[in-house]
Amino acid sequence: MTIFDELKARGLLAQLTDEKEIKELINNGKATFYIGFDPTADSLHVGHFMALCLMKRLQMAGNKPIALIGGGTGMVGDPSGRSDMRSMMTPETIQHNCDCFKEQMSRFIDFSEGKALMVNNAEWLMDLNYIEFLREVGPHFSVNNMLRAECYKQRMEKGLSFLEFNYMIMQSYDFYELFQKYGCNMQFGGDDQWSNMLGGTELIRRKLGKDAYAMTITLLLNSEGKKMGKTQKGAVWLDPNKTSPFDFYQYWRNVSDADVLKCLRMLTFLPLEQIDEMDKWEGSQLNQAKEILAYELTNLVHGPEEAKKAQESARALFTVGAAADMPTAELREEDFTDGTIDMISILCKSGLVASRSEGRRAIEQGGVTLGENKVTDVKAAFERQMFEGEGVIVKRGKKNFRKVIIK
Repeated sequence: MTIFDELKARGLLAQLTDEKEIKELINNGKATFYIGFDPTADSLHVGHFMALCLMKRLQMAGNKPIALIGGGTGMVGDPSGRSDMRSMMTPETIQHNCDCFKEQMSRFIDFSEGKALMVNNAEWLMDLNYIEFLREVGPHFSVNNMLRAECYKQRMEKGLSFLEFNYMIMQSYDFYELFQKYGCNMQFGGDDQWSNMLGGTELIRRKLGKDAYAMTITLLLNSEGKKMGKTQKGAVWLDPNKTSPFDFYQYWRNVSDADVLKCLRMLTFLPLEQIDEMDKWEGSQLNQAKEILAYELTNLVHGPEEAKKAQESARALFTVGAAADMPTAELREEDFTDGTIDMISILCKSGLVASRSEGRRAIEQGGVTLGENKVTDVKAAFERQMFEGEGVIVKRGKKNFRKVIIK
């Protein structure tokens, strides 16, 4: 099976502009391709996971990835999929986030000996002369076409700023620069980026002529990847300081039955033949598939040692109700009032809920356990001594756990 056929079989490709030429490039290791990452936080999350795995697959097939960090576009903010304007970040915050991205990406992509590049679009965007840029790029974009783009539709309802309106032009200009500077002949992105990427292809052809070669592919990164990146508490981060290896493992262990095989195909490097065999699995066998998924992805992000520890801890938790390596939440003396702390505060401090109202609902719905006892009273409070020594395990539902101790 060629790498192109494998990408299709794994369900990664949604739209592409020239299948014949794209096959030729990636199957023969001739693609120099880029995927962009805007530094909106100091860690990548599982919404980026599909893109990172795709870059790794294509690099293993001999192609050259370019990880484009949006140090310049991050100053504007991508309006795609947004109903409101992104918060403005300082240049210092953006640079810090870019540095964090580089460290995390190195776990997936081999940047040694020119096998891959990491480029920051601040390199060309920050020094652009506005008038020169308008004259050079502006004539190649139709405002009418831009307003029809899917990436602007949501924002148009509440008001699209001129600042955000420029994002498509800036992203298109990225491809133009990468094509000229690094011979980049292909770009990948989420399905919400299709219009922006087509703009880049068109800009290259208009400015450099029809013989200038530029391909565009989009994959289901936004709809699938962002869905996978969300939980009740928000994003699942690749940084172990934000999401522990245990929590990361548990997230994938708890995917729905309907999603587990899709995730195995899209995100792991297991042979398709092995995954296809799992299509026949039912009932409790699907839990085994989820364990395989959780282990493979935790191994990819955190390494085999952490993956094994997370797996053993998760199994121990389900069999004997305790695990040495389960995530721990620490209570401080100031968290107690007259030597006690209420259950809602315990849930909030442990990170099992995002707000007191969410904690109240969890208790009322009968989904909260402290130690071996279900907590049903929203006003329940517990003595300080309960959390001394080894602490106590707090559970929300069947899948979310914390050991709570006193620091």
